[in-house]
Amino acid sequence: MLRIYNQARLDDRQVTELIGIARGLIVDGHLSDTEIHFLRGWLAANEGVTGNPLIGLLVDRIETVMADGVIDEDERRELHETLTEMTANDFEVGEALKATTLPLCRPAPDIAHPGKRFCFTGTFTFGKRNECEAAASERGGAVGSLTQKTDFLVIGEYATDSWAQSSFGRKIEKAVAMREAGVPIHIVSEAHWRKFL
Repeated sequence: MLRIYNQARLDDRQVTELIGIARGLIVDGHLSDTEIHFLRGWLAANEGVTGNPLIGLLVDRIETVMADGVIDEDERRELHETLTEMTANDFEVGEALKATTLPLCRPAPDIAHPGKRFCFTGTFTFGKRNECEAAASERGGAVGSLTQKTDFLVIGEYATDSWAQSSFGRKIEKAVAMREAGVPIHIVSEAHWRKFL
């Protein structure tokens, strides 16, 4: 158990270091080839952090960008946007998250409550988590913890800029891993969920 705990602490430190590196790379608004190669090398040298599904998405994006050996301006801009999203660079503590900072389903799916299972995580503008769960239940949905049977993970609008390392960030990571493994789970924002109330 202690070994697992120590590994989790190491992974958290690597994620914190990666966020710091990413912020340093994007601060001037441009990613050079040298910076992209450095980031790729750091990720390769710290492969433990790439087991995190959210970081895995970054690795996949970098490998796609570099597949042909040439980094064009569209790829450079897309990678810059990915790093900005990952670091939540434009947010202060407690500020509402923009949809682009989270691994939401794109396009966002229509939401029908009857017969669907919902899991809520984070802090909500709608009210407390139990109020969100009650709203889903009143419309015929089931609520509970995140499982293979969850149809929708709804992420609250408020979080700190380090959401990926928060307790609800772990739930988001788990949902991303489930989705990548073929589980038909939808990850949606609170704002999108509210549209279907």
